[in-house]
Order: sequence, then structure tokens, then C-alpha cells
Amino acid sequence: MSALRLPQHLAEPAHVDSGEAHLKFDLLEEIDCALGHTERDVEQSLRALRDFDAGGGESVDRQPLLDAAARAVWRLVVQHEACDLTDHHALVQRYRIPAEVMARLGASR
Repeated sequence: MSALRLPQHLAEPAHVDSGEAHLKFDLLEEIDCALGHTERDVEQSLRALRDFDAGGGESVDRQPLLDAAARAVWRLVVQHEACDLTDHHALVQRYRIPAEVMARLGASR
């Protein structure tokens, strides 16, 4: 008998699937779906804030819109960090997130 042994990852036929690939695929689909939903929330809340600012309403009516935008952006930042994406500069540029919203991230009422 030979003392050499074929590496185990080469010994398994390529067509054999233990189910791990299916599980990883399902998890990635769930992450993608949740991230997409959160991105749509960010877009909608920032659009509502911009529309309000363009219309020039009362500052009392603006606070709930600002809070909603900050919550949506906070969720997006947390999800990106959970995916090991720690550079938020691209998010701020892509969604044109105002500094006023960024300053409120993580704050709660």
C-alpha cells in the first residue's frame, strides 16, 4: 500500500452535492432579498425628505421624515456591515444621503 493519499477535495466527484451548496444559495437569496427591500426603503424615505424640502413645509412636519430616513439608512448600513462591506462612502454617494441624516444614524427617540 502506498503512503500517499489523494486529497479529499479531489477524491469527491464534482457532481456530488452534499446540500451545502443549496443551503448557501438559499441564504444568499434571503440576504439579497432583505438588502433589496432595505435599499428601496432608503430610496423612498430619502425621496420623501427631498420632496418635503423642495416644497418648503413646516419644520415640525419634517422631523418624522428625517427620523424615518435615518432609520432606513441605519438598517442599510447594518446590513452592509453584516456582509463585510465597511466602506459606507459609496452608499452615501449612491443614495446622496444628506449629512443631517448621517449624523442621526443609531440615535433613537
